[in-house]
Amino acid sequence: MVNHAWIKEFPAAVTVCDTEGVILEMNDRSAHMFEENGGFKLMGTNLLDCHPEPARTKLRHLMDHRQENVYTIEKNGKKKLIFQSPWYCDGVYAGFVEIVLPLPASVPHFVRT
Repeated sequence: MVNHAWIKEFPAAVTVCDTEGVILEMNDRSAHMFEENGGFKLMGTNLLDCHPEPARTKLRHLMDHRQENVYTIEKNGKKKLIFQSPWYCDGVYAGFVEIVLPLPASVPHFVRT
């Protein structure tokens, strides 16, 4: 049996939706990040409804074409890595996952051979 308890207090926001955009899972950090929009009450709602244009159209495109999207943002002086990716169950497309990871002001970068 697999224990998924580690994700509850994981220090990055993790939000999981199905193929239509319905939010299936949120960890504590995700609920806190979206507290003004309802937090955990967002589960069962469509995340596309939470995005204004043109972000909604871009996200729909990513989901329809099962494309990964990775970028960084800075908001209120805090940097974050945004990682959006399709997820699969037994090889079948099952939806999308968004991970929002806070970043320190300076991140070392190493090239390994």
